Amino acid sequence: QVQLVESGGGFVQVGGSLRLSCAASGRDFEINAMGWYRQGPGKQRELVATITSGGTTDYADSVKGRVTISRDNAKNTVYLQMNSLKPEDTAVYYCNAHVRVGAVAVNRWGQGTQVTVSS
Repeated sequence: QVQLVESGGGFVQVGGSLRLSCAASGRDFEINAMGWYRQGPGKQRELVATITSGGTTDYADSVKGRVTISRDNAKNTVYLQMNSLKPEDTAVYYCNAHVRVGAVAVNRWGQGTQVTVSS
C-alpha cells in the first residue's frame, strides 16, 4: 500500500509564501506523474500543478507565475512552492500520485493540508 502524506499548510497573509511537501511511502512501487490539487470552500476540486517523472510541469492559469512544482525522485517527494498568495488560494490542498506497484497502476491521494490566506 502506497501512502501520501502532505505537510506545510497553514495560515499566511496576502502576499506571503508557503511550501507544501508530499512524501510517498510504501514498498516496491514506482511513481510516475505527481500533482497538487485544491478544493476551496464550496468549490470543486481543481488542478493546481502537475509534474512528470521526467520533470515536465503544467500549471493552472490561476497560479502561473506564482507557484512552482518540483520533485525529488530519490525521496519520492513532490513540493509546491507558492508565492504572492491571494485569498482565493485558500483551500485544502491535496497531493496526487500515479503509482505503479508491479503490474498494477493506481491513483493515490493524500489526506489534504489546509492553506488559509488572510487579507
